[in-house]
Amino acid sequence: MQMKTHRITWFDRLNASALMLVTPERRAMKVLQDASPVRKAPPLSPPRIPLQFDTVSGVKVRFAEGGKADGPTVLLLNPLPQSILAFDAIWGILSRDFHLIAYDLPGFGGSEGGEEWMSFTRQADFLADFITARGIERPHIVGPDIGMPTALTYAARAGCRAKSLMVGDGPCLVASSNGSLIEKLIHSAFWRTVMGIAGAAAGIEGAYRLCYVNYQPSAEETSDYIAGLAGRMNNMFRWFIDYPSSLRGLEPLLPEITLPTTIFWGDADKLLFVDNGTRLAEILPNATLSILPNCGHFSYQDQADRFAALVRDWVLDHEA
Repeated sequence: MQMKTHRITWFDRLNASALMLVTPERRAMKVLQDASPVRKAPPLSPPRIPLQFDTVSGVKVRFAEGGKADGPTVLLLNPLPQSILAFDAIWGILSRDFHLIAYDLPGFGGSEGGEEWMSFTRQADFLADFITARGIERPHIVGPDIGMPTALTYAARAGCRAKSLMVGDGPCLVASSNGSLIEKLIHSAFWRTVMGIAGAAAGIEGAYRLCYVNYQPSAEETSDYIAGLAGRMNNMFRWFIDYPSSLRGLEPLLPEITLPTTIFWGDADKLLFVDNGTRLAEILPNATLSILPNCGHFSYQDQADRFAALVRDWVLDHEA
């Protein structure tokens, strides 16, 4: 059965432009985009990440697996509002050295699930179940954006099987330094209603304008991101409505996380400012911080080669 193709229309771009008019960070990001020496055209080849499905804890989950079967295992968690297709830019590079597994968190991307999954603890529950169900031993967990609190919450638990963490560009602190778009999503029912009416494609277009300095997604990626959000905007809204209470539950656990952890952050992140990463590195007892230059919120794509090298060096250093 052929999947429906989703596109960003002129009307979606118009709606995104209207939202950007009340997003002051957009002007600074536009300057960076215009000045970028490595602003790339969208990829023309189809994504290489091998998508498949499984049922875990009663949820039909979309995942990918590949790479070097006998290499160290790297487990990647999808970001919002994207899917695991966001890792296509680094998949080929990392697959030379590592056994790669990635999945879309329940309620996001290509996985099933509703508002019942919109908390850090529920996502950490599923992460534990996924690791058990797939028989994953001692993975290095890479969690950008919504994958970050999922991985941190899981790492604070006694049964954690991870060997190390790579997390960044995501929520972690009660006193979070947020861009104006995040503040609207958390605190304003009016703006959530406006975004809901504008729809998924306009939301994706707005994210592109605000979160990339260098990268431009392919048509296949865009279609997949829109499909993952279409009809499920309320999932995203519930995530942000419960954001403050979820952070209040996570922050007291942070000093208990002793796993080796590296925190990555784009220096031009306009959704969650880089000082969140700096402060998190001071709280976690076994953490380092890597700030990625000339890089927006979607750092794993914006500086894909640099990010892949960071993952490779980190994992190899922590396999001894």
